[in-house]
Amino acid sequence: MEDITLFLVRYLHVLSGIMWIGILWYFNFVQIPCMAKIPADQKPAISKVIAPEALFWFRWGAAFTVLFGLILAWMNGYIHEALTLQRPDIGFGMWLGLIMAFNVWFVIWPAQKIALGLVEADAEAKPKAGRRAMLFSRANTLMSIPMLFSMISGQNPTGLY
Repeated sequence: MEDITLFLVRYLHVLSGIMWIGILWYFNFVQIPCMAKIPADQKPAISKVIAPEALFWFRWGAAFTVLFGLILAWMNGYIHEALTLQRPDIGFGMWLGLIMAFNVWFVIWPAQKIALGLVEADAEAKPKAGRRAMLFSRANTLMSIPMLFSMISGQNPTGLY
């Protein structure tokens, strides 16, 4: 039974991670660069329909990736070693993931709520909030590469590091 549980937790960790990082990359490589090309009358479809839905899956993908990752580390008996960087191969990726998830929930999402008009804010706060969300999202995109590499290499040792 433990093997099936471990498999399911790993599966859910990978599945939610793909959702989270996939949407992160969508925002940074597709949506943000294309916004300038979208006619003004069509932009509300992005800001009122697509972005809020994508942000829902984005933030919950982040939360569940972290949750299942921590459970997986606990089940495999290396959570303490990873979090204290005694296992830097996995711990480095784990810390990057935790920082990125913090950014999602406590910087990007609150800023996006302002930028998209989902919460009350004055007109000059919206572009500032949008820029803040974009900068932290870009930082997360940059962190995602070493995070993914660390997590994968920690599970597949090759002796190269």
